[in-house]
Amino acid sequence: MTDTASDTVLLRREGALARITLNRPASLNAVDAEMAARWREVAAEVAADASIGAVILDAAGRAFCAGGDVVSMSTSGMGGTAVTETARVIHDGITSLTTAAVPIVAAVQGAVAGGGLGIMLVADYIVASPSAVFVSKYANIGLTPDLGVSTLLPAAIGQRRALQLLLHDTALDAATALDWGLIAEVVDDPAARAQELAGSWLDGATTAFGQAKRLVREGAGRTLAENLDDEARTIGTRFDTPEARVRIDAFAAASARRTRTEENR
Repeated sequence: MTDTASDTVLLRREGALARITLNRPASLNAVDAEMAARWREVAAEVAADASIGAVILDAAGRAFCAGGDVVSMSTSGMGGTAVTETARVIHDGITSLTTAAVPIVAAVQGAVAGGGLGIMLVADYIVASPSAVFVSKYANIGLTPDLGVSTLLPAAIGQRRALQLLLHDTALDAATALDWGLIAEVVDDPAARAQELAGSWLDGATTAFGQAKRLVREGAGRTLAENLDDEARTIGTRFDTPEARVRIDAFAAASARRTRTEENR
């Protein structure tokens, strides 16, 4: 295992698995300017590394992410221009991870608030603890959504429910978040479950999982014709890879055996 840094966002490698850990637990992993820069750096590094086959996104402490560090913004004398620039830095990281051709699973505990929703939603599969709580709080302090929330949240739960969460002081518990489709599973040990899921991707047709994620993510912003063309190119490219050929031949052989067995009955 390697650890590239010991600061606000950790990046560790375990073979083909990359683990990104939000690491400001004393501030509920709220993102300040320093953490924003580190987030962008780590996200770009992960997205550019073709040897990574799966990513776990998790957080230190009792909360996943409380969004932007509003206390720091208030006490540091930041103005709107600085807030915009910090948001754009975080957005760079969100773009890198959502468009990367690698599947990401998030292990979530405690509070996920404001922009923390956007950071969480870079993950393609989200596992949460029973104690997790999901809230917006933007309008409560007179602010508007950032960190991809206005795009990623309605993509996950639909426009009406996204507006319900953003326009009303609503807190979703884990069971409701599961029912709404905001998360995929509620488990007592999200870290262990995330490890299991990442392992299953790495044990399977690793590149195919990443390309499936890419097609879905990019498809949301393109025409059907563009998506169909990309799908055709991608499946053809995958068909010629040794990884796919082994699995295709095994599937065909198994199908032939089943057919012979049924014919002999």
